[in-house]
Amino acid sequence: MANRIRLTKWLAASLLAVFVLGVLGCNSASQEKVVAVQGLTMGTSFSMKWVDADESRVPSIRAEAGELLALINQQMSTYIDTSELSVLNRAEAGVAHKVGPELFAMVQRARQISEVSGGAFDVTVGPLVNLWGFGPEGRITHQPDTVEIEQLKSKVGYTFLHLDPAASTVLKEYDQYIDLSAIAKGYGVDQLADLLEARGIRRYLVEIGGELRMRGVKPGGEPWRLAIEAPRAGTREVQQVISLQQGAVATSGDYRNYFEEDGVRYSHTIDPRTARPIRHRLVSVTVIADNCADADAWATALMVMGEEQGYNFAFEQGIKAMFTSKSGDGFDSRATPGFVPYLQEPTGGL
Repeated sequence: MANRIRLTKWLAASLLAVFVLGVLGCNSASQEKVVAVQGLTMGTSFSMKWVDADESRVPSIRAEAGELLALINQQMSTYIDTSELSVLNRAEAGVAHKVGPELFAMVQRARQISEVSGGAFDVTVGPLVNLWGFGPEGRITHQPDTVEIEQLKSKVGYTFLHLDPAASTVLKEYDQYIDLSAIAKGYGVDQLADLLEARGIRRYLVEIGGELRMRGVKPGGEPWRLAIEAPRAGTREVQQVISLQQGAVATSGDYRNYFEEDGVRYSHTIDPRTARPIRHRLVSVTVIADNCADADAWATALMVMGEEQGYNFAFEQGIKAMFTSKSGDGFDSRATPGFVPYLQEPTGGL
């Protein structure tokens, strides 16, 4: 599909976009109500909900949101041949290539997270994702040849990208392929939230494919409550409910996008450090952060690290995260201290 950014985290693993709201209705005292705009983008859906007493600006906000999302796709999609990122990916190695401020900012932030995470997050991993059959080139049923894996691994690495902030240029040492799908969806959420902020709207919940950012409270003063999906294939039920009045939330999981060969399950989540799918018990990670781009990227990085390394890293770095791992026939969840205050009682199936 030519109009989407490739998603490597699979929608079913993300936060359910069925918010635990009760009723999207009016507040009789002030005539405030939750109004909404929704549509399709980046190979998935998006929605914008905000509290308003005036619905007259819904059409203009819908139009602005559509234009904004189209622009982000044109900047950062790997599915659009003419996008700015696609042009960068085809650019000659060893030559500094000037890019726009938005694309440069995302590549720069991705590189910073790569450095802090020790390479668990790496936007140059795309060729390996394709090799393992989880990219736009289609699925495979057999694991790739070891020689081919190692050949690609030698060219994958965020250290091969050299950035010049003053000139807004990116230089690739080799023919690196940059894929921002693990951060661009969150960036899109942030941009939609900023659109509402620019309109003076301070009570909202914005979502793209289950990645969210919210602020304020609903009519009646209740905070936004969000349902995290249970990591069970073939069902849609609530694992946990969280509540917050400001921030962003993203989830990464591996339990629905995989292939099996000789009884071995190969996850779509590729560890850039090993060039192979993750093989630990962790099935999903949910992160709360100030902005959705960071939440998006850190959820991926922690998912790659696994239940022990990921938890310890998040604890040390002060990242608000919840880890859900396989345990016998069920699952165990563990949250960092910063995440615990947001937890609510699960409400069962949706």
